[in-house]
Amino acid sequence: MIQFNVPPYTGKELDYIKESIGNKKICGDGPFTKKCDQWIEEKTGTYRSLLTTSCTQALELAAILADIEPGDEVILPSFTFVSTANAFVLRGAKLVFVDIRPDTKNIDESLIEEAITDKTKVIAPVHYAGVGCEMDTILDIAKRHGLTVVEDAAQGVMATYKGKALGSMGDYGCFSFHETKNYSMGEGGAILISDKDKAEDAEIIREKGTDRSRFLRGQVDKYSWVSMGSSYLPSDMNAAYLYAQLELAEEINHNRLASWNAYYEQLKELEDAGRLQLPVIPEECCHNAHMFYIVTKDLEERGRLIAHLKENGVQAVFHYVPLHSAKAGLKYGRFHGEDRYTTKISESLVRLPMYYGLKPENVEYICEKVKAFYK
Repeated sequence: MIQFNVPPYTGKELDYIKESIGNKKICGDGPFTKKCDQWIEEKTGTYRSLLTTSCTQALELAAILADIEPGDEVILPSFTFVSTANAFVLRGAKLVFVDIRPDTKNIDESLIEEAITDKTKVIAPVHYAGVGCEMDTILDIAKRHGLTVVEDAAQGVMATYKGKALGSMGDYGCFSFHETKNYSMGEGGAILISDKDKAEDAEIIREKGTDRSRFLRGQVDKYSWVSMGSSYLPSDMNAAYLYAQLELAEEINHNRLASWNAYYEQLKELEDAGRLQLPVIPEECCHNAHMFYIVTKDLEERGRLIAHLKENGVQAVFHYVPLHSAKAGLKYGRFHGEDRYTTKISESLVRLPMYYGLKPENVEYICEKVKAFYK
């Protein structure tokens, strides 16, 4: 069976974990955590990066920093993972879902402004498949209406929009280092903070509401409880695992892009024949090959294709069920405008195997089986 995902592994992970243990500093904010944060800051140009235990908690931290209160509204796509929504629901916000674009599957920026009310506080774009949203338009809308932008860039590490790193353009950006992502620490994430004045607030919230980070830097002679907070710090052993991959980030990125390009070239004839749709990458975007998907005619065809691939030893999967149609989505939010594409895309999208080290002959085999299905 060709698996849908194989977590990335470079060979140095165990050595770095042992080094972390040898440092006698395996809790949060150890040497490897600092190395990972520095790598993110240098790679993205963000003012501050803070590793977290997950992208979910990075989003929750962003919601606190955005001062979300009960009754506030957050505009986001329905075609996303539950964490995008939960982070704001936990603070008492009302979710306002808008439709996605049929090309990139990202939030339709042209529908955001009409969804704004006097209760709107945050716009939360999600960079689907590591392809950037139309951030110039979104940032302009946010600036004119005095709104905070929280980028869900869970899938966006090493991807850019007009040369700017995904996650670095809004007030806050959130990365994921889950085992299904391009770079992994098993479970983990990071919050990217563009505002210097908010960086210390983030440190305090992340450190259980204490100013321990200032104490460790020698800025205060003792630390104490100064605000509300929680524990969002990952173990330095997890960071050690991640750093082994960040060191080889370019190699991993090129390897994944090679697989993505091979899929595209071999399946293009089916798109040209009108049998399926392939991913669209806008000219201003540089993606990271987080996933390769195809869009089938409908739900019935999608189910038959997945079953066909499984019978031939290929694990292919569908993706998000629209949040606005879920039980919790109906409770905590509303869909603004017409659902032209969200449900339709949800019922027809198929994700093909994509991971670091996927063999070219496996990509060719998968493409042959997809072609056989359409014959």
